[in-house]
Amino acid sequence: MVVANDLSSKILPRVLIVSRRTLRKNKYVDFVGEYHLDLIVSSGAVPVIVPRVNGIHSMLQSFEPIHGVLLCEGEDVDPSLYADDELSDLSPEDMEEIKKAHAEDMTIDREKDSIELTLARLCLERNIPFLGICRGSQILNVAAGGTLYQDIDKELGTTMTTTNHIDYDNYDGHRHEARIVEETPLHKLFEEMEIMVNSYHHQGVKRLAQRFVPMAYAPDGLIEGFYDPNRYDPKEGQFLMGLQFHPERMRLPGSDEFDYPGCALVYQEFVKAVIAFQKKQVNATQVEMKRKTTTLVKSFSQAEFLEVRDSFVLHTYRLYVLPLNIGFSDMAE
Repeated sequence: MVVANDLSSKILPRVLIVSRRTLRKNKYVDFVGEYHLDLIVSSGAVPVIVPRVNGIHSMLQSFEPIHGVLLCEGEDVDPSLYADDELSDLSPEDMEEIKKAHAEDMTIDREKDSIELTLARLCLERNIPFLGICRGSQILNVAAGGTLYQDIDKELGTTMTTTNHIDYDNYDGHRHEARIVEETPLHKLFEEMEIMVNSYHHQGVKRLAQRFVPMAYAPDGLIEGFYDPNRYDPKEGQFLMGLQFHPERMRLPGSDEFDYPGCALVYQEFVKAVIAFQKKQVNATQVEMKRKTTTLVKSFSQAEFLEVRDSFVLHTYRLYVLPLNIGFSDMAE
């Protein structure tokens, strides 16, 4: 019986993406930006949406197998999750100004924080490929022990060079300069030392977690991209990167053409790592099945062995395949 092997070899790798919740027609609706989904699918993986539903953080094991995680936009990360002596001395007046300027973003979503931090830490522990975009990069930094600016303008805006990181009146068209660090993955993907990137955020990396290395800076010194040099080899299934900007939305006006080829290459290299990671998992499963089969041959008669073997293969098939359908039934309207 070779059903499990035949099917698992044809199953595309799965990338988990946590949805964002919004209020629509007096009820909550979960959504994920279509650009992210298009890029994951076109690169050869299957996006699996993890709905932002109360209690889902304790059910994440039901989404196994996990071959990759992409975390993207959302509200501010709860400051209490990275609170330490480095927290800013923002006054009550400062906080009121920030709330007025960024009312939507400052709505803390603790359930989403919990879901995403759990997934980020899982990727750190199990070497699962991870790509963080905007808020996703901030979550990754916090999960690894770093901290964030609660508000860039208030905490970083006193520097000689001030950068506008968000423009609500020109949401998609706004760009600012980013200087790329030479010989980093971002430099290899974009093949340029300076690019113009978009921005939709008022928070950002303050203290970068020790394991990460910066890949790009804004003129005001804010880190626009980072990675783990010990966890970056897409061909070997290793990918751990955070980008503060949105490459999926960096497109020419009135067109789907990207500002730079590197925008799409970020996702393609991520999925390349996801595919390699899945292959390693399948190979490990096959080795374990072979080992158990050898043990069974020595322990049972032929009839008993065939019965136990078929049961074991069926169990492995269910464990690997059945989670494919979990998590989608509640997404339909």
